[in-house]
Amino acid sequence: MPEVPYDELRWAVVLGAAGQLGEQPAGHGRVLSGVAIDFPAAPGGPDPVVLAPDLAVLARDALRGGRGRFGAAGVEAVLEVARPGLAEAAGAYARGGVPLYLVVDPAAAVCTLHTAPSPEGVYREAERVPFGNDLFLALGGRTAVLRTDEFPTPSPASSAAPRTAPHPVPFPTPGTDPGVGRGIVDG
Repeated sequence: MPEVPYDELRWAVVLGAAGQLGEQPAGHGRVLSGVAIDFPAAPGGPDPVVLAPDLAVLARDALRGGRGRFGAAGVEAVLEVARPGLAEAAGAYARGGVPLYLVVDPAAAVCTLHTAPSPEGVYREAERVPFGNDLFLALGGRTAVLRTDEFPTPSPASSAAPRTAPHPVPFPTPGTDPGVGRGIVDG
């Protein structure tokens, strides 16, 4: 069978997660995709880092700053679909104090939930959850449940094939490469 293109996988994950999360925090915040957010600069960096996560869960009281963008302080969670270059984004999210950073990796059929951000730009804890298992996300005093059983994988699998069997990972998830994102625990 032909392999599913990355953009199709990415948008299937983002739209599926946005739909689930958008239903749950009703009145508690917003779920946005691709919105520019200001994050603190790396030590010695001159300006804030502007990132547009695949999906961001913002607190109800999140406000736009002088540049018209939201600030890191209003971000409760970020979801990114695995791709090269996420280690730098993970550092910005951790420096900004984003409490939950979720990387969804369709190639490996696994989600990695990073928690315990530090001002040094690393997440001190991580939990790997295979597709097919629910993720429980502590969002600003409430818990949202993200079902992963319908997240896509690169090759369409028959209904008899288990969804939790990992595929080879084409690039590292932040924290899995010993030279990148030191301090992130990969569990």
